[in-house]
Amino acid sequence: MAFTLPELPYAKDALEPHIDAKTMEIHHDKHHNAYVTNLNAALAGGEWEGKSIEELLKNISKLPPAVRNNGGGHWNHSFFWQIMGPNAGGAPGGALAEAITAQLGGFDKFKEDFAKAGATRFGSGWAWLSVGADKKLVVSSTPNQDNPLMDNAEVKGTPILGVDVWEHAYYLHYQNRRPDYLAAFFNVINWKEVEKRYAEAVK
Repeated sequence: MAFTLPELPYAKDALEPHIDAKTMEIHHDKHHNAYVTNLNAALAGGEWEGKSIEELLKNISKLPPAVRNNGGGHWNHSFFWQIMGPNAGGAPGGALAEAITAQLGGFDKFKEDFAKAGATRFGSGWAWLSVGADKKLVVSSTPNQDNPLMDNAEVKGTPILGVDVWEHAYYLHYQNRRPDYLAAFFNVINWKEVEKRYAEAVK
């Protein structure tokens, strides 16, 4: 089965004023769609065609750059749409909140470190909050469309939160003000979804 572009789980204007409808339209309909199209083309007729996206990512070092870039782009964006939402923001609760306090120095310190990971990622990439193999939380960033699930990631783990810091994610609204975009991102985080992913990752 070829990969397909997932629908957004909310309207394109649902994240305004923090992320504008035009950016969402271009980001989802054009950029994400291109990753899906190019991933399918890169896999067509080869031994990895029909494998799950997770299987591809954990073997990414064996695969050509086109699969790494477009497979990462497809997984990252599919994930990104899910961990945002309208009427969101605030702070996490439950076990995730406790883990952030115990392992990352509290929510304010986590916000600072997460935003710094995104702001200081040179060029294009992502910032992540992941659960490592030791079941502990870790903040990291990756270049381009890489992610912590890849077998060649510098910091490996199961992502539970991520933010896209490619210019196409924010430039229409924020121009070169990446730190402003990262601050606004905290207003659209769907913490219920992140908490659910945390619970699954630490099982």
